[in-house]
Amino acid sequence: LMEAMWREALWLVADDVATVSEIDDAVRLGAGLRWSFMGSFLTYRAAGGDAGMRHFMAQFGPALKWPWTKLTDVPELDDALIEKLVAQSDAQAGGLTVRELERVRDDCLVAVMQGLRSQGYGAGAVLERYERQLFEAAGRADGAAPDLTRPLALHQATVAPEWVDYNGHAHESRYLQVFGDTTDALLRLIGIDAAYLETGGSYFTVETHLSHLREASAGDHLRATTQVLGCDEKRLHIFHTLVRADGETVATAEQMLLHVSAQTGRAGPAGEAVLERVRAIAAAQSALPRPGQAGRSIGLP
Repeated sequence: LMEAMWREALWLVADDVATVSEIDDAVRLGAGLRWSFMGSFLTYRAAGGDAGMRHFMAQFGPALKWPWTKLTDVPELDDALIEKLVAQSDAQAGGLTVRELERVRDDCLVAVMQGLRSQGYGAGAVLERYERQLFEAAGRADGAAPDLTRPLALHQATVAPEWVDYNGHAHESRYLQVFGDTTDALLRLIGIDAAYLETGGSYFTVETHLSHLREASAGDHLRATTQVLGCDEKRLHIFHTLVRADGETVATAEQMLLHVSAQTGRAGPAGEAVLERVRAIAAAQSALPRPGQAGRSIGLP
């Protein structure tokens, strides 16, 4: 399939119908957007309207015999055409190196997949299933039950090189990423597994207060602990602390989570088994000192 498009594209350049940049624009801004979630057959079925594929084939099938394609022929790849392709390709790249183009490609693919994930379609549906599997696997690998009377050590992370920004330290968004992973670990601990997600729902973070206390650099090993400050049937108030391997606290996060029912899609009480575990943790940690950053507000004196 890719070769067929490539042959046609080469002819368009060879015949001066379009430049390499114009052809790529036609693909990425046209069919490419649709191809990320819907292939040719399903697309053309939809184009056939209520009558479906039969109507589409009756209307457009005969056009396949028209002389509008050169798929069975290949342009002569002489020096002139090669030079034209190379010059236009260099201009299209805009000076980006191959490694820089790879980063653009990968970042865009991730963005498209995340967008499709929200729709539960195409590659997005595959990504969602894979993330559910990771969620389940992490829950099975948690090991022995933690000591509930102390802040829960639920997550560890190492600062990856791509986390570091122009200042040479981890970007602020990465702290939230680590804290989000820590919250997920807590949810697994209290019984929010794949089965519960399907029938019971889950907790959703409705408010977060981050405090950035120290910097983290590439290669730094980070450990996150969690303290449950309070709970009721719908709400879960938690506090995360992020510590470097040298013992320095680099950031904290205070979060309020709200339980959302899978049946109604609205806030509702968590399941009894989940509530029992949440209350057990809150009771066991009730004697712990309240973190200094908890309850703070932002503003000038």
